[in-house]
Amino acid sequence: MTVFFVVIILFGWFFSFYYNNPNILYFFVIFSVLMNFFSYWYSDKIVLALAGAKEAKREEYFDLYTSVENLSITAGLPMPKLYVVGDPAPNAFATGRDKNNSVVCVTSGLLAILTKPELEGVIAHELSHVGNRDMLLSTVVVVLVGFVSIIADVFRRNLFFGNISRDRDNDRSGGLVVLIGIILSILAPIFSLLIELAISRKREFLADASGALLTRYPEGLASALKKISKYGKPMARQSSAIAHLYIADPKGSQFGKKVMGLFATHPPVEERIKALVG
Repeated sequence: MTVFFVVIILFGWFFSFYYNNPNILYFFVIFSVLMNFFSYWYSDKIVLALAGAKEAKREEYFDLYTSVENLSITAGLPMPKLYVVGDPAPNAFATGRDKNNSVVCVTSGLLAILTKPELEGVIAHELSHVGNRDMLLSTVVVVLVGFVSIIADVFRRNLFFGNISRDRDNDRSGGLVVLIGIILSILAPIFSLLIELAISRKREFLADASGALLTRYPEGLASALKKISKYGKPMARQSSAIAHLYIADPKGSQFGKKVMGLFATHPPVEERIKALVG
């Protein structure tokens, strides 16, 4: 998180120096604080809207409610709000700013193919994200990554298409600043994305382990992960901004096999199952 704030401040400093306007730096600092404020208070609503989730009624999803209630009591956590996404692809995620304002969301496809022990394994995984405070971290990281990407894009557009306020055509130092700006605007979003993915995959392993300890039955989660990975097809509605929140890549397992592991939002299922059951 410190690295992200440093990157944002560096962007602000560079822009303020390049355009000879110190107010730009102040704007960057204030804007980053405001973004974090809104992402903290409204992160769950933003995520649920992007996922197309609807609140799950107790009468309609009684088995889901009882499983979540029992595991919440075991974990010493308040009962989260429950939502369901009408999608045949089996998946689930947790969101919210803290344990008292948490949400667990599953797809209809997940409820259709999993047995009770498998479902409890998935729920325990998501509740572990709640207990480990992963949702807030993941949401803020997404906001900061998006912020850096937007700023980089703005710089590139102004550099190549806008009117530069300072004449640097015959200024070698100015040419160096332009070069640094181009490199920074290209590398910063990539650097931010890699940090986001690294954080996501690390927290997935931790949630797997914590979930297994919660149910005392790691085979349940391992079996659920096998079924989810075998489905393979992508979710009908997906957003790259929240892909890392799901228990499995919403683009499907086939997509994950075609991209480098470095750029995958989730660790390989085989590694997760091996960590659970050996």
